[in-house]
Amino acid sequence: MTTTIAAGQTAPDFTLDATGGTPVSLSAFRGKQHVLLAFFPLAFTSTCTAELCAFTDDYSAFASKDVAVVPISVDAVPSLKVFKAQHQMAVELASDFKREVARAYGVLNEEKFFANRAYVLIDKQGVVRWSHVEAVNGQRRENAEILAEIAKLGA
Repeated sequence: MTTTIAAGQTAPDFTLDATGGTPVSLSAFRGKQHVLLAFFPLAFTSTCTAELCAFTDDYSAFASKDVAVVPISVDAVPSLKVFKAQHQMAVELASDFKREVARAYGVLNEEKFFANRAYVLIDKQGVVRWSHVEAVNGQRRENAEILAEIAKLGA
């Protein structure tokens, strides 16, 4: 079992293709915005759908805290585009099709070959401030809990 990246560590940089047509790079946020990486197992599953729709519902709450939400799954971009459109999601979804980012963050389930549901909060300097991996992929953190962790970042 790999170790999940811990608070205090520098977050590994990455560039992934995303549903917006422009690749998303973690380093592009440095000095500008905090980032919440939200690894989710697979598009179109019930918990993932509820989780990502909740991010859309609370989009302004995250934006007002200067946090970019970056959901990441191993699904291909065309699948993620359909998933995003079907549920009118406000966030762009990133494809870790090669599983490199999930491995770098220690959240890839090697047996099932998709990411475990996990959250990694990264500050503007690129340092991990909080992370959580669900014991069961059918569970998820509520946005209120995530926003409470974000509040600890300060301005």
